[in-house]
Amino acid sequence: MSNKTTAKASLGVIIGNRDFFPDKLVGECRSDLMAAFQKAGITPIMLAENETKLGGVETFGEAQKCAALFKKHAAEIIGVLVVLPNFGDEKGVAETLKLAGLNVPVLVQAYPDDLDKLDVARRRDAWCGKISVCNNLYQYGIKFSLTTKHVVHPSDESFAEDLKNFIAVCRVVKGLRNVRIGAVGARPGAFNTVRYSEKILQRHGISVVTTDLSHILGAANKLTKDDGSVKERLDVIKAYSPTGRTPEDRLVQIAKLDVVLHDFMQEHALDATAIQCWTSLQQNYGCNVCTSMSMMSENMLPSACEVDVTGTLTMYAMQLASGSPSALVDWNNNYATDEEKVVLFHCGNWAKSFLPDIEIATAPILGTTVGEENTYGALAGRTPASPLTYGRISTDDTKGIIKAYIGEGALTDDELNTFGTRAVAKIANLQGLMKHVCKTGFEHHVVMNASKTANILQEAYENYMGWEVYHHGAAQ
Repeated sequence: MSNKTTAKASLGVIIGNRDFFPDKLVGECRSDLMAAFQKAGITPIMLAENETKLGGVETFGEAQKCAALFKKHAAEIIGVLVVLPNFGDEKGVAETLKLAGLNVPVLVQAYPDDLDKLDVARRRDAWCGKISVCNNLYQYGIKFSLTTKHVVHPSDESFAEDLKNFIAVCRVVKGLRNVRIGAVGARPGAFNTVRYSEKILQRHGISVVTTDLSHILGAANKLTKDDGSVKERLDVIKAYSPTGRTPEDRLVQIAKLDVVLHDFMQEHALDATAIQCWTSLQQNYGCNVCTSMSMMSENMLPSACEVDVTGTLTMYAMQLASGSPSALVDWNNNYATDEEKVVLFHCGNWAKSFLPDIEIATAPILGTTVGEENTYGALAGRTPASPLTYGRISTDDTKGIIKAYIGEGALTDDELNTFGTRAVAKIANLQGLMKHVCKTGFEHHVVMNASKTANILQEAYENYMGWEVYHHGAAQ
């Protein structure tokens, strides 16, 4: 699956310095960093060499200059990288971050010493300095992340991976603190499982915009097949997926609904949606909304069914971490007698990145109660083998918190003869995971993403958002 995140990220950069260490180390550091940033596609916001001693930060006055620069670019900066070419000044780093007030993730890096360069003229002592800087950040209440290795040169491959993952953490944190989710319709009466707290979400920067389903369906019913907007969306739908045996009049129904949902999202500047489906749409409008939801998710505007607001929030978070679409799935069936495999399923709303054999079809299970002719718009397709990150964000209203679980596994090519959108997942200690899901009150819905991003999500959720996280399979 292709990575859809292409925009350059801007990082604030603080180069720590201490006057009794060689100044030339700061100058060399700038050159090392620029090479690493160019490779990673990062735009640095950092002091010029002539603004302070080689652009480093040591004194309170230098901290003020760096903080002022960061404030000037606050709208661009998604994270801060603290670099220690030598021991650095612990207070200078902490004061800069305090004065800037950015409230963004911080990554702390320190240079390694060379065994043959431990003389007074060339030693760094950044191993020790990093501990002091982190101690001060802890005292100041500033959250921060660490590189994989305690000390690492910017040219090291592990630092390149650290930078890439840190940028992903920054994307997740920035996105979650500002996300706007549209809740279309009421929660289906039979689905207590998707209840959530708007108030707890709002406390964490997550806004929910509600609208009645009748408003959406009423606006859709006022459109005709001859309206330009309907013709335009019909063309988009036909270009998106083979339509199979779906009648033209049902495709028009789907297109009309798609127009109104598109307008609703634009009017309220929404990043994601959760839409009532089961069974009001079929009974009162005559089609499924799965195709529109799939198109939105494919275009990085995730959409979940059954008004699962925290489900679509999870989709959005995973999308931010990986740069690729997510899908809302049911933990649905055992896979024969294999205790580490599970069937993932939904009527058919997954982004087509998961469905190489995508086709617009019907929802046979739903059709048994509302008439299959009223369920056109569901998608059918099988997800092939790929990496897997899975997880779920929920509000725990009794505790007044947001909690989550995450983990990694693999999607497989095991035989699966059924309908809808479907996949087989292999997860180590799946039985233990299901015990956790059941005992801690999580939903039957989970989110999948074709990536390995559980560590990124844990760092964003737990360290920066302050959420309670269970990472399945991780060392505890």
